[in-house]
Amino acid sequence: MIGDVLTSSILFEALRQKYPKAQLHYLINKSTFPVVENNPFIDEFIFFTEKERRIGALLKFAFQIRHQNYDVVIDVYSKLSSNIITALSKAKTRISYFKHYSTLFYSHNIKRKTHGNQLALVNRLQLLSVLGMESDIIKPKIYLRPEEIKTQKTYLEKQGIDLKKPLYMISVLGSGENKTYPLPYMAKVIDQVVAETNGQVLFNYMPNQKEEANMVYELCKESSKAHIHLDIFGNNLRDFLAITKHCTALIGNEGGAINMAKALDVKTFAIFSPWITKETWGFFENETEHVAVHLKDFKPQLFEKAEGKKLKKEVKSMYHVFKPSYFTDALKRFLTASK
Repeated sequence: MIGDVLTSSILFEALRQKYPKAQLHYLINKSTFPVVENNPFIDEFIFFTEKERRIGALLKFAFQIRHQNYDVVIDVYSKLSSNIITALSKAKTRISYFKHYSTLFYSHNIKRKTHGNQLALVNRLQLLSVLGMESDIIKPKIYLRPEEIKTQKTYLEKQGIDLKKPLYMISVLGSGENKTYPLPYMAKVIDQVVAETNGQVLFNYMPNQKEEANMVYELCKESSKAHIHLDIFGNNLRDFLAITKHCTALIGNEGGAINMAKALDVKTFAIFSPWITKETWGFFENETEHVAVHLKDFKPQLFEKAEGKKLKKEVKSMYHVFKPSYFTDALKRFLTASK
């Protein structure tokens, strides 16, 4: 997933500081490349495609990796495909997270920390402890080229966007239903954004989510619709990133778009799914630049006995409880600070 690939890219910055002459390669799903493209700490990208998901092609791919003669393989993904690739790599040092069924594939199995904050970053950097490395928290970064930023500035202005006025990107839909704030609730969030700021609004959604995005638009007040520019979006992920760079803030469902905005130094207001923990994915939070709200903040009693898998099954009913009125004041403070 895009958020995982972006977050894991911090390992390269840490490794480059420790080993300035090392060759650092990143094996990723090809579709996620835009978020790490132009990263100055990565020497080479190796793409995993849909073809490699078949066992024959996967083994062939793994043997191609083997011929690279890597000294160290760090498997952040730690699923069956990466287990096989790592096991066949010939690297003497093979590092991943501890899972009882995959320990034989690795020379070092690191147990994840379960308490604390920013755990997605902390646990990734913990993988480097095998190499005798300790690192402070590193912020994921996206490296846009100046011409990319300029091109999208021109595009926005041609579409009638006034970049001197507030411009908000709304992540109206998550990557799946269990990470998507109920559409009527999201419409109320957008209504508040417009009412508080008189700002311009863009929608972020995937092409296959266009119908749901239109539903959110129709649920908004008529006064809000006049501020929404539904037809402005990037033709690809790099375009989206460059458009987001010009936004005052990105607001909406926690996920890849929120992580990308943070990596672009764009302010964020994230609405967490009840089954995703803020302790893991809530990065660099404060009251003005990066705000995150979670049902647990308002109804902690609902989480006293519930665990991840149970929460995931009950996410629809828990989302229903998570009304926009719970965080109206937090959103108002954020919007006031971001204007």
